[in-house]
Amino acid sequence: MAFHHVCLFLSSFLSIAVAQNDSLPKPFSFSNSQIWDGNDGKWSSFLVRVGTPEQTFRVLPASRHGETIIPIAEGCEKMRNAPSNCGDLRGSYVFQGTESDGFQVNETQSWHQIGIYEMGIRPEIGFDASALYGLDNVGLQVANSGGPTLGNMVVAGVAQPTVFVGQFGLSPKPSNFSGLNSPQKSFMQKLRDDNHIPSVSYGYTAGAYYKIPKVHGSLTLGGYDQSRFTPNNITFPFDADDDRPTSLTVQSITAQNTLERTVTLLLDATYVAIDSTVPHMWLPDDVCDRFEKSFGLTYDNKTDLYTINDTMHQQMLELNPTITISLGETSDPTACVNIVLPYGAFDVQASFPYYKEAVNYFPLRRGKNETQYTLGRVVFQEMYIVADYSQGQFSVHQALFPSTVEEPQIKAIYVPGEEPKPEPKPEPTTNTKKPTPSTSQTASAKAGISGRAIGGIIAGSIAGIGLIGFLAFFLLRRRRRNRQRSSKTNSEHNLKLERDMHSSQASSGMYTPKGFGNGFVHGRTLCATEADDAAQVFEVDSQHRRLHELSSQSTCIVHEIGGGERMKVRTDVMQAGRRI
Repeated sequence: MAFHHVCLFLSSFLSIAVAQNDSLPKPFSFSNSQIWDGNDGKWSSFLVRVGTPEQTFRVLPASRHGETIIPIAEGCEKMRNAPSNCGDLRGSYVFQGTESDGFQVNETQSWHQIGIYEMGIRPEIGFDASALYGLDNVGLQVANSGGPTLGNMVVAGVAQPTVFVGQFGLSPKPSNFSGLNSPQKSFMQKLRDDNHIPSVSYGYTAGAYYKIPKVHGSLTLGGYDQSRFTPNNITFPFDADDDRPTSLTVQSITAQNTLERTVTLLLDATYVAIDSTVPHMWLPDDVCDRFEKSFGLTYDNKTDLYTINDTMHQQMLELNPTITISLGETSDPTACVNIVLPYGAFDVQASFPYYKEAVNYFPLRRGKNETQYTLGRVVFQEMYIVADYSQGQFSVHQALFPSTVEEPQIKAIYVPGEEPKPEPKPEPTTNTKKPTPSTSQTASAKAGISGRAIGGIIAGSIAGIGLIGFLAFFLLRRRRRNRQRSSKTNSEHNLKLERDMHSSQASSGMYTPKGFGNGFVHGRTLCATEADDAAQVFEVDSQHRRLHELSSQSTCIVHEIGGGERMKVRTDVMQAGRRI
């Protein structure tokens, strides 16, 4: 019966575990493309698939919007002096065996056209363009790699080089066309609604081309990768403006080992947007002037970029200055997060269509007011952001760059009230071996139980059932042996008793057990023996057969002997010589 209950328990446990795994999705770790893209720096890109049949593009994560933006084929054709590999530079892959300049609308069977609209990404800083909008299938990562594919997602095909490389929107904000009556869900919101991720949240760092070896970006949807940042306990609430939710105050910016040695670049706290949509830092004019002097920069009025000549560039490489950006709601150092960036993070090049040939420049732009002030993708090289839309908060951290052999530590972010129930703790063991430290789940982050874990549970359960069966067999066998041993002992006692009774009856006609008087009553005899210094009291019939074993507790009981007569029996006969 116990064995049956154990089996039922294990079966129920496995059923609950599998049900929990089905109901609680895991975060999606979005694999990068292993390629560096961009005409304003080297940025780690990610793959999306659009249309039917699928056309593949490399895109950059963008926190400002929720749309999938890809270059359209007409863009390269209309650009003057466009290089022959224009399509590849913009992130387009070969399609049906032919080099592609961009998205070919006429080749997809699942396209539902909406029209041409202004994108409205960051118009306040001139980062905007018109695009051909429609709905189509969008998938993440290469085909058959486990990435989700969703239908009727908003896709924008852009021709203008303002948005040179495509973008994957991380915002859950819907897209509206010609009014607010028919909002179209963002990819992130649809992922959550279709139970692909546990919440509308993400963790992101842009990667670092300047590291040796180079370290690609990391993007996790519905969670974050704990191996990619230094934890802290500081969180910031979302801004009330849903166009710039991840905004906060820069308390200070300082630099060391510059031409001016150690210098404070930002004197007054400044509220900025934290936005991976754009590549540059947009800061007040006076701050840009201090950067220019400290780093030997030259402002180019044609492109509005800060360039650096070869001589000064080499000097900066030798000095290797560092820049520290302090972020926090107050000036209290304990409530601020410092992001430290080496000079390599700002050592980038601008190419077509900014310049015909690549030019060293510093990714800094002059901002006119608070709507423009931004810390863009350049800062994300050394910063990891965790944005949680379910709780309206985010956090920023110093990025880490683990080796490629280290496993990611993916952690899920759950909507409050939807967290998984804690698993029962295992019983403590007496194993004296030193335990091997285990890595954190990951949720996984792992939310729920993975297939590998379920396999482990099943294997462990089978082993446990085998052990229980062995123990049951062992206990039953020992009980059977004890019964046999007890039966043998009682037989020996009865045999001795019968000999004593025959001897006593032969001499006096009545048997009086040790410690008793007048034992015979109506043909039955109250008998006593002593074994292992403890009295055993029992009743025998006229044939001296054992009938009933009496209590040996220190109480007085009444035992019916026969013929309606009663006899008080003292059972505290633990010592010989005491009488009834």
